[in-house]
Amino acid sequence: MTAILQSYAEDRWVAATDGLADIASAIDGRVVARLSSRGLDFAAMVRHAREVGGPALRRRTFHQRADLLKALAVYLSERKEPLYALAADTGATRRDNLIDIDGGLGTIFAYASRGRRELPSERFLLEDGVERLSKGGSFIGVHVLTPLTGVAVHINAFNFPCWGLLEKLAPALLAGVPVITKPASATAYVAEALVKLITESGILPAGALQFVAGGTGDLLDHLTGQDLVAFTGSIETSEKLRNHPAISRNAVRFVAERDSLNAAVLGPDATPGTPEFDLFVKEVVREMTAKAGQKCTAIRRILVPRALERDVIAALAQKLTGLAIGDPRQEATRMGPLVSIAQRDDVRARIADLSTEAEVVVGDPANDGAPGGAFLAPVLLRCTDPARARKVHSVEAFGPVATVIAYDDLDQAVELVRRGEGSLVASVFTHDDAVADALVFGLAPFHGRILVVDRDCAGESTGHGSPLPGLVHGGPGRAGGGEELGGIRGVHHYLQRTALQGSPARLSALTRTWLQGAPAPVPAIHPFRRNYEELAVGETVETAARTITLADIEHFAEFTGDAFYAHMDEAAAKANPFFPGRVAHGYLILSFAAGLFVDPAPGPLLANYGLDNLRFLKPVSPGDSIRVRLTVKRKTAARMPEYGEVRWDVEVFNQADETVARYDLLTMSARPAAA
Repeated sequence: MTAILQSYAEDRWVAATDGLADIASAIDGRVVARLSSRGLDFAAMVRHAREVGGPALRRRTFHQRADLLKALAVYLSERKEPLYALAADTGATRRDNLIDIDGGLGTIFAYASRGRRELPSERFLLEDGVERLSKGGSFIGVHVLTPLTGVAVHINAFNFPCWGLLEKLAPALLAGVPVITKPASATAYVAEALVKLITESGILPAGALQFVAGGTGDLLDHLTGQDLVAFTGSIETSEKLRNHPAISRNAVRFVAERDSLNAAVLGPDATPGTPEFDLFVKEVVREMTAKAGQKCTAIRRILVPRALERDVIAALAQKLTGLAIGDPRQEATRMGPLVSIAQRDDVRARIADLSTEAEVVVGDPANDGAPGGAFLAPVLLRCTDPARARKVHSVEAFGPVATVIAYDDLDQAVELVRRGEGSLVASVFTHDDAVADALVFGLAPFHGRILVVDRDCAGESTGHGSPLPGLVHGGPGRAGGGEELGGIRGVHHYLQRTALQGSPARLSALTRTWLQGAPAPVPAIHPFRRNYEELAVGETVETAARTITLADIEHFAEFTGDAFYAHMDEAAAKANPFFPGRVAHGYLILSFAAGLFVDPAPGPLLANYGLDNLRFLKPVSPGDSIRVRLTVKRKTAARMPEYGEVRWDVEVFNQADETVARYDLLTMSARPAAA
């Protein structure tokens, strides 16, 4: 019996009874599922997300949300095999689904780790930097980021039903914003199976995730300025969504990742026989055939030096001809079918359009490549007049299709690639520094990502078509002008930046971070003797002074081997515009500062693990004295319950109360065992 896909609305699964549309297998055309969103109350779904999901997420800190993501990633990783079996009917081979399924799980793991490592154990994020707004320092400003109180609507493409859903979901949940996700219908049965696993886990709080099988109905009508839409798909659909009255009227945040005529450029130095030439051919073939070319990052335009055009075409023809095309469930299959007959027909129509400016040099657009289903053999075209061509830079055949375009020099290569009017990614294959420089900086304004491949990085390169959690995924112009992923940048899309103004004391209390000018009480017990829970932000150590002698400087130079002239040669030091004569080493100042504020006995302070933002602001001459003010700046829970991170503000003064050095000291302090 054919499965009827269900939507997940207001924390329950709902099956439509009418308006059902068939979803066919890409392999043999049989109906594998039916779906419809008719009957869903989209206003109620939005309300449920705002009133139930949002508050439940926002009650948690970034670290607690990161823990949810990690638990979810572990749970799904242990139950992923049924997704592989189900996804074969989308036309994807197991290698293709490794990108989709394991790639999606890897993204959740990555955001869980980054959330713990890079975000505070708070419900808001304080940006670095304090703006001094008054002469006396009693009025300052800072910026904080807080979660939007609305819902994130995620509309995904058919080609990555798992990765597309998860790479949007992870940063949204980490930010504290609930999600309504809507997959493309052609592969919605895989996305539904994934969401069923998520809901069965019981890991996410109620209202955090809802799922739409079918159309969006009047969903967008209910969005406000606290909501966000993230879309992946075509330019045409993107324009309809972006121009929706509610989105434009309410300034709903809109993130788009759409059509992209990505390019790969072969440098003139990468001639046949060089590693870069071979790597170029291998990468183009992989990008033409992975997911049957149905990737937003796939290579569509192949830019090669005119002198190497024939060599490149011959090398590609050798790799593409005879490629094993067939049932993606078979181990020997290198490329499966397109997602549907309709998609194959669309690709053939686009090839016909491209053929007005390019000739087919490998493959036959009429060749199915395998009997039945939505199969299409790879097609390579050659642009006949690159200088006048327009369609090769504007028409995307979303399948195993690419066009070779010859260029005469690097300036022309850059100009031809730019005609694509903005792409997600370009790749450059060269081992020549000058070629890399000209291409990378010529192409950068038009691309969200540029991959430079040579013999030095190829062994570990993730490839042209692989978006990574830590790097921006998006591009300007035609590619949509949006950004996803990019590490914590992806989380920021779901946060509101707000400037706070007030006194140092007030803003320190609000942000749980000591800011210069706020009260800095000196406790009777040295802070190093107090455990993590006992420490209070703002607690301070004011040390005695220590005079630095010429003998100290000379001993430090001999002991460390740092005999830089500014410390050892009076005449040379005086000739330096920065120094009045011989001065103390910066690291001598740090060492003596530590000696002034450290409490040496064993205690709850476990380890010093680094310094941040170190600046030497004024030289210290022989005979000067230094003293230190050490203040608890911020506390952050660590991964382990036995300890927490303490960030200290360290300011070193001379005898005239001038700041000579300033930095953040990072330590780990013990936490008492739970009762």
